[in-house]
Amino acid sequence: MKITKYEHACFTVEEDGQILVVDPGNFTTDFQVTNNIVAIVITHEHADHFDSDLLASIYDKNPDSVLISLKSVTQEMPDHKSQAVTAGDVVTVGPFDLEFFGGTHAEIHPDIPLIDNLGVLINQKLYYPGDSFALPNKPIDVLALPVSAPWLKISETIEFLIAVKPRLVFPTHDAILSPSGKGIADRLVPIFAEKLGTSYTRLDRRQTIEF
Repeated sequence: MKITKYEHACFTVEEDGQILVVDPGNFTTDFQVTNNIVAIVITHEHADHFDSDLLASIYDKNPDSVLISLKSVTQEMPDHKSQAVTAGDVVTVGPFDLEFFGGTHAEIHPDIPLIDNLGVLINQKLYYPGDSFALPNKPIDVLALPVSAPWLKISETIEFLIAVKPRLVFPTHDAILSPSGKGIADRLVPIFAEKLGTSYTRLDRRQTIEF
């Protein structure tokens, strides 16, 4: 499997020449649409994770691709093939087995209503919680770790990493950080990753890793 990281919360996973796209939102200005995309997973409806124009451009080049998300998202793309899911569902599309967790977005403020959110486990290897710290409650090889948002503190990020204990972790959800801000995450998180025996790897500007 190959992971390619794009701006903010978006990344792709490639297996057997086919690509799964996760959370292509409006902060993701560097995404490149290819013609081998079989599915798109959107964790929730916020625009930094769900850009309908970007999704439409994916569909134009990949008309057989399937949008997999909450009903609140799939109903916004009536012309796109889709499958609505909730926490606990398991879906297979192409070479990708997807299992969904959580169900609720992390609290931003008590006066801001909570919305639905999904964590996703890809091929029993890569876990991404969306905008939450929902635990997968099973061994994880690779973790896409949110490191900056209105809904988190870095202490919560670190505690989530400790709870999951992956072999490899890369930071995500960080478009609101300056280069100096990213540097803070890159200094603090590895301290705790090292104690766990976890490898911390920053991926920027369409960098890839294989595992």
